Amino acid sequence: MTENVKEIFGNSPGGAPAPGSAPPAPAALAAKVRTLAPSMTRSMQLVAEAVAGDPAGCAALTVTGLAERTGTSEATVVRTARLLGYPGYRDLRLALAGLAAHQQSGRAPAITTDIAVDDPIADVVAKLAYDEQQTLADTAAGLDTVQLGAAVSALAGARRTDVYGIGASGLVAQDLTQKLLRIGLIAHAHSDPHLAVTNAVQLRAGDVAIAITHSGSTGDVIEPLRVAFERGATTVAITGRPDSSVTQYADHVLTTSTSRESELRPAAMSSRTSQLLVVDCLFVGVAQRTYEAAAPALAASYEALAHRHRNVPR
Repeated sequence: MTENVKEIFGNSPGGAPAPGSAPPAPAALAAKVRTLAPSMTRSMQLVAEAVAGDPAGCAALTVTGLAERTGTSEATVVRTARLLGYPGYRDLRLALAGLAAHQQSGRAPAITTDIAVDDPIADVVAKLAYDEQQTLADTAAGLDTVQLGAAVSALAGARRTDVYGIGASGLVAQDLTQKLLRIGLIAHAHSDPHLAVTNAVQLRAGDVAIAITHSGSTGDVIEPLRVAFERGATTVAITGRPDSSVTQYADHVLTTSTSRESELRPAAMSSRTSQLLVVDCLFVGVAQRTYEAAAPALAASYEALAHRHRNVPR
């Protein structure tokens, strides 16, 4: 079943974008490269690094010219373009031209965010703040709004929603379920892999299961999503690796971005930031779709807790 799962959702051979998915906007190209480069082959990385590092120069090259510049093949160039979300090399060249124009508009170059052991705390604050902003911008630029809209529609009409996440992703899962509960929806967060699977067995068509995993390879998250998928539930993966194992069982994939990992800033820190953005987008989208029920539910939850914020003893 696993080998043919992707075919069910109409993904084109060779990693092409699925029908209905728009190519990334020019401003999203650099973010896509940062997100996908770790999972590329070395030859594809060479092409991706070239187009992200010199969009103006590469936009002027034919597919043969870019292959020669990177020491790869024309087929590798085309595969890289398709993996980045473009139907073909011509579409990638148009995006490169747009990105070059954007960069020439006077935007300041990015600062380094590497944090040293002896950095003053003021520098730590500045670097972390910049890094968080870049992570959020990259995630927003690379987020597939077609997939997001489909996930929102599924959540808005779901009988029940289960969310799976381990570690830092488990905190994000709890955040999403708390938000959904406050607008009157039935939602459960599962960080215990045994409970996740035993609950996934109860799902069916009309339910939604969401897996949150930056690596896309966390077995304790993939297993319940697979069970939910096989039971007929609509499945969503929130991951930083759109070609990872978890996406085999996802009807909809929402890709997050993350900054480069360092000794003092593990991937879990920046991946959590981007995951929370996607979760907020899902929640607001669902609240919009269910506004007539969501607004009174939110008001009721605020009122139920209001007395806890009044006349608090000092």
